[in-house]
Amino acid sequence: MTQQRGTSSSGQGKSARGFASMDEAKQREIASKGGHAAHQKGTAHEFTPEEAREAGRKGGQVAHERGTAHEFTPEEAREAGRKGGKAAHEKGTAHEFTSEEAREAGRKGGKAARGGKEEEGGGKGKSASGQSSEHMAEIGRKGGQHSHGGGKKH
Repeated sequence: MTQQRGTSSSGQGKSARGFASMDEAKQREIASKGGHAAHQKGTAHEFTPEEAREAGRKGGQVAHERGTAHEFTPEEAREAGRKGGKAAHEKGTAHEFTSEEAREAGRKGGKAARGGKEEEGGGKGKSASGQSSEHMAEIGRKGGQHSHGGGKKH
């Protein structure tokens, strides 16, 4: 049996040419040029925030399954959050928390830091970092004041 050029014995095409046969760096370079051209023409897809979140969620899920996901250190996570918050405030898209929302977020964060356990003793326990709840509340209060202009009344 003679085999046609560009096909495998199973009959499926296996060309040694074309985009798929290029190394990844060359593929990225070409794809990047196409993306730039589409943006210049105005035909590029603009993701909605919902589409972007879903794409990021799927990408993160796959990366975790493959073991290639970046595990953020606490410092990296804080820096990323700080940059994201700053960018959102500059764009005018930042969510302004009410006092109740801030308290609820702090309560949930503290609960998560303690491994989901509710604090006993009327709020006099220790946080996951070993700090008293009073100390952590003071830190949260100061952070809230700082994010709202140093505690000045608006």
